[in-house]
Amino acid sequence: MPVIKAVVKPVVAANSLLAALPRKDYLHLLPGLEPVTLRFGEVLYESGQPIRHVYFPNDSLVSLLAPVDERLALEVGLVGSEGMVGIPLALGIGITPVRALVQGGGTAMRMETTRFRREFPRCVPLQRELHRYTHTLMTEVTQTAACNRFHVVEARLARRLLMTRDRLRSDRFRITQEFLAHMLGVRRVGITKAAHALKKRKLIDYSRGNIVILNGRGLEAASCSCYELVRERLDAA
Repeated sequence: MPVIKAVVKPVVAANSLLAALPRKDYLHLLPGLEPVTLRFGEVLYESGQPIRHVYFPNDSLVSLLAPVDERLALEVGLVGSEGMVGIPLALGIGITPVRALVQGGGTAMRMETTRFRREFPRCVPLQRELHRYTHTLMTEVTQTAACNRFHVVEARLARRLLMTRDRLRSDRFRITQEFLAHMLGVRRVGITKAAHALKKRKLIDYSRGNIVILNGRGLEAASCSCYELVRERLDAA
């Protein structure tokens, strides 16, 4: 399903990476940035396919999924307003190793690959911000891999919900248990049990794919240490 084009280009960037650029550099890039609306469940690109656009989310959230086999994929990272979807292009690679799936619908700024490849070598501040963000994303991918291997489902679920909250800046969001099961690489029954345990402790509430975090501090305590490690590195970036 194609993305829906938005109407107004923001003069002030909502994406933190773009907002970190000097104003003159941002205004220079702005004509090549197209406002779009991303829909929940939309696939921006598949693993192994050419990257046609890069995306700078504003209030949307994109899940990065590594394929396991023809039916399964495991989430290895999230991209919200702090970053860019399509990082391989900043490293000179035109093919994506992951599926980019919209987990939180909202708006984004996108740029065609041809334009990005032309502008990136010319804009030193953009290079600096993307190199810093690439390191942060690599840290998150590494920590997520370790978390999926060593930590119990309930703690991993708490971590994942907190990461979604932070990226969307909201205690309320849409995400189904089936989606979470795929993201965390566990059976749905495992997610159901973990979500019920968090709900019983009055940390969250959920109904038909709608999640509400009732006690953020309590959920942080229920999460594994990976959440705090990744958050500290995101804040420091």
